[in-house]
Amino acid sequence: MCTEQAGRVINFSLSSAACNSEANGSRTNLSSSDSVINLDHGDPIIFEPYWRKMGDKCTVVIPGYQSLSYFANINNLCWFLEPELEKAIKRLHRVVGNAVVEDYHIVVGTGSSQLIQAALYALCPPDGPEPVSVVSAVPYYSSYQDVTEFLRSGLYKWEGDARTFDKEGAYIELVTSPNNPDGTIRERIVKQGEGKVVHDLAYYWPHYTPITSPADYDIMLFTISKCTGHAGSRIGWALVKDEPVAKKMTKFIELNTIGVSKESQLRAAKILGVISDNCLHFGSSSSDNFFEYAEHLMAKRWEELMDVVGRSAIFSLPEYPQEYCLFAGKFTEAHPAFAWMKCNNDKIEDCEKFFRGNKILTRGGKRFVADPKYVRVSMLGKEDEFNLFLERLLAIQETGYVLG
Repeated sequence: MCTEQAGRVINFSLSSAACNSEANGSRTNLSSSDSVINLDHGDPIIFEPYWRKMGDKCTVVIPGYQSLSYFANINNLCWFLEPELEKAIKRLHRVVGNAVVEDYHIVVGTGSSQLIQAALYALCPPDGPEPVSVVSAVPYYSSYQDVTEFLRSGLYKWEGDARTFDKEGAYIELVTSPNNPDGTIRERIVKQGEGKVVHDLAYYWPHYTPITSPADYDIMLFTISKCTGHAGSRIGWALVKDEPVAKKMTKFIELNTIGVSKESQLRAAKILGVISDNCLHFGSSSSDNFFEYAEHLMAKRWEELMDVVGRSAIFSLPEYPQEYCLFAGKFTEAHPAFAWMKCNNDKIEDCEKFFRGNKILTRGGKRFVADPKYVRVSMLGKEDEFNLFLERLLAIQETGYVLG
């Protein structure tokens, strides 16, 4: 139940669309108004219908004798990177145009979280006089601080907001673009002295944001989780310009996990290859272009959310400018993976707490070192969850919510 501080519980009516969990392949029964909707995590199940439609096109058969060795290519700097995945990554970036791959080394990791740690390790001198400062501009991805502090490394130290950072000496800035949680395009903030920058480009794909130019930074991180929705495969990759840095990142992963699962790499290579193949038919009536499908789906969800939010002044959402997308060949606007929603009612001091009282789990602004009036809402969940969220949000607004 909702406490007095969090607000009163709203009675919800459910549409058939919100309850149609069996038809779209979801596994959770949301037919009850007592159901809790979890929009905290960015679990990208939204794309499941597309991959069901692909049938066996992405099926990979691995015989028992294959992939026995630790090594994938002993002549490669990243010796555990499967050649098929390396080719698929380079091809996809060239097709989409979101990153330069020529003269870059590819380092594969178990998701981009491992690659963040590998990059921090690689960018820090082993004999520095003090730990290297690690910063990111608020609001920043809520796990950056946790990942940086988890190993309690003597090589680096979390120093918080890049906008207020003014220490002398070496530092590493983590730049997420489009940003998690608010979907904005970011550039580095700190430009003094001995700084290094890691660009986390997990969401720089055409279904989330216009591709305005190919990224060309020293270290760029990507993940299949947000690109295709295959979060469970745990595959990420780094495009690294400097060879010594790439070698140190590879060494970190070698010591951490002795490489990356070959089965996951081969599956990822197949999936990325299918996406690249289907991009050849962009815009045709028979197109199975994943990015075209995903962009339409994200645009539809954002349109529906903005329609509901726009019916009152209780909540608000960011506005994103239209920009020319080189991949789509037209002007588009961002449809981020998360909605950075603000509670404008003066009597709602903690938006996460308010939503929790109405059985909607979100990630509060405090987790991003931002105002607690903000919450991050995942746009990547199941269709029935999203529909039920819209219904509850509309019901909250129609009551003209006031604190009890």
